[in-house]
Amino acid sequence: MDMNQYLEVFIEESKEHLQACNEQLLELEKNPEDITIVNEIFRSAHTLKGMSATMGYEDLAKLTHQMENVLDAIRNHKIKFNPEILDVVFLAVDDLEAMVQSIAEGGDGKRDVSDVVAKLLLIEKGESPSQTAAKSEVAATIADPVQKNIKSVYDEFELTVLQQSKEQGFETFEITVSLREDCLLKAARVFMVFEIMEKIGEVIKSTPSVEQLEEEQFDREFTVTIVSKDIKEDIQKKVMKVSEVDSVEVNLLTMEDLRSSEKEPIEAELPNSVNDTEKEIQDNSESKKQEEKKAATSSSSSKQSSKTIRVNIERLDILMNLFEELVIDRGRLEQISRDLNNQVLHETVERMTRISGDLQNIILNMRMVPVETVFNRFPRMVRQLARDLNKQINLEIIGAETELDRTVIDEIGDPLVHLIRNALDHGVETPEIRKANGKSEEGTVILKAYHSGNHVFIEIEDDGAGINREKVLAKAIKKGIVTEQSAASMSDKQVFELILASGFSTADKISDVSGRGVGLDVVKSTIESLGGSITIDSTHGKGSIFSIQLPLTLSIISVMLTEIQKEKYAIPLSSIIETAIVKKSDILNAHNQRVIDFRGKVVPLLFLKEIFDVPVFEEEDEFYSVVIVRKGDKMAGLVVDSFIGQQEVVLKSLGNYLTNVFAISGATILGDGQVALIVDCNALIK
Repeated sequence: MDMNQYLEVFIEESKEHLQACNEQLLELEKNPEDITIVNEIFRSAHTLKGMSATMGYEDLAKLTHQMENVLDAIRNHKIKFNPEILDVVFLAVDDLEAMVQSIAEGGDGKRDVSDVVAKLLLIEKGESPSQTAAKSEVAATIADPVQKNIKSVYDEFELTVLQQSKEQGFETFEITVSLREDCLLKAARVFMVFEIMEKIGEVIKSTPSVEQLEEEQFDREFTVTIVSKDIKEDIQKKVMKVSEVDSVEVNLLTMEDLRSSEKEPIEAELPNSVNDTEKEIQDNSESKKQEEKKAATSSSSSKQSSKTIRVNIERLDILMNLFEELVIDRGRLEQISRDLNNQVLHETVERMTRISGDLQNIILNMRMVPVETVFNRFPRMVRQLARDLNKQINLEIIGAETELDRTVIDEIGDPLVHLIRNALDHGVETPEIRKANGKSEEGTVILKAYHSGNHVFIEIEDDGAGINREKVLAKAIKKGIVTEQSAASMSDKQVFELILASGFSTADKISDVSGRGVGLDVVKSTIESLGGSITIDSTHGKGSIFSIQLPLTLSIISVMLTEIQKEKYAIPLSSIIETAIVKKSDILNAHNQRVIDFRGKVVPLLFLKEIFDVPVFEEEDEFYSVVIVRKGDKMAGLVVDSFIGQQEVVLKSLGNYLTNVFAISGATILGDGQVALIVDCNALIK
């Protein structure tokens, strides 16, 4: 079978399962006694293992299998969960992520994972990887190699049956049968194996259960415990007669092995507890209740998931492109309808406009993705970084369900990583310093997303050291970014924004400047390229807030169409405060710059005709048409010849031949077939 057609689905689903593992492991760290979380991780690992084996990625399947064994031992109370186990499982997940990434990049998914596998094996045996050397000799003398191979767990009733069988001269065998990878009728082979076993003895137990085996709910391997008077070799040969059986492993078990395997997990789990049995029963009943609750939840969620389908993003892009063409044609039809002034045509076009408006909302919503897809990578990153930095960090995520356009989501991840790393590395202090400053030892970083108007805001807030205004200014003056004279009149916000300046961040040791600034100019330029902006608010000694403002979508935007001589320019409505008609005589001059007094504020005027070098055909009249735009706290007046009106347009890039055109973010095709350039107000205001 050609598996390549399933490769994309495999990669996507593998990433989802690994993400689920990461999230649940972090949850398990907070609630180490909650077995339902272990079950969730186990389910994800089990699915990943099955998928990997089916796709032929054996290394991936083997490592997942080993991780699954550890999780299985935890949920069956054979080993007790602790932070050391969590670290090793995280390492395994890291390796699995690297392997899936390798496959996604066209590789074979192979990786040297012997170290983590060895650690997982030690954990499975109940040993501590960090104390392996010290314990290895002791373990060798105490542990019975046969005992460790016991694969099933036996209850008291089964043990009594086995004991009675032993007294009647029967031996207990645990038989692990492995079917061939290409086995097509697994249930039929299981039936044939059971038929043979029932002839040579009596079946006491099977793992997985008989029902699961009949429904083929197992990978390739299953274990059956029988009592028989046959010898080990004969049993193996008889089972091997069944076709499509790959291997048969027969273990002769003694009652001592079985009894000690029964006691071991309890001893390991509760070494000092007096009420071991009571607690175990209590735990089991609680975990059963939780599992039932979880099963109910998962069944309802599976019902919900059946209402959704997975669509390739490329198909959505094609749909969006086609719709953009439709929006251009809609504008054209509206223009023709106005020109012809035909009532029937007018009504038809109005109806078409309404329907296409609804269609536009649906298509844009289809492209909306919860920002959670970006946020969910941070808890793990913060945990690891906090450990590396020896800091205690509590990450709070608020508004992860906030939706953003897919194109924005794809781009926003790296800037956020950068800002969070900065907040952890340089913002939040070490526990000792925090304690000395009267703060709690644990620092808090809040990652928040919310909608406001046609924008999405993402904030990264920390309760760390904040930004030291004097140090930033001293550094900026030293680097020549500002003069001493202008530095004195700068507001706090203006000073903080200096750390976003290009060149400021390339300092050899940023910690000199209260630690902010490493590569933040890249963050700023990325956000601005998305049509967004970033602002900083900080209180020295109390913390900082980095606030990012992003547009909801990048493809269809509302603009104010303006005319400059015979050319048309579109100014995004999101940047416009208002429009004004200004008399020539009201224009003032300040610092070689033409300005106007706009509601008590001095606003510089920018003549687009001069900036874009537009050929002049008509003389100017005594009034100027001005569009007041803003970028953060700054404002500017864009001087045009006339306003045409508000319109929704499709933003098209200028292509590869017209890159880096100053203050132009793209172009659009208007209803009359003309091309209008879209003005990038952020580039004009400095």
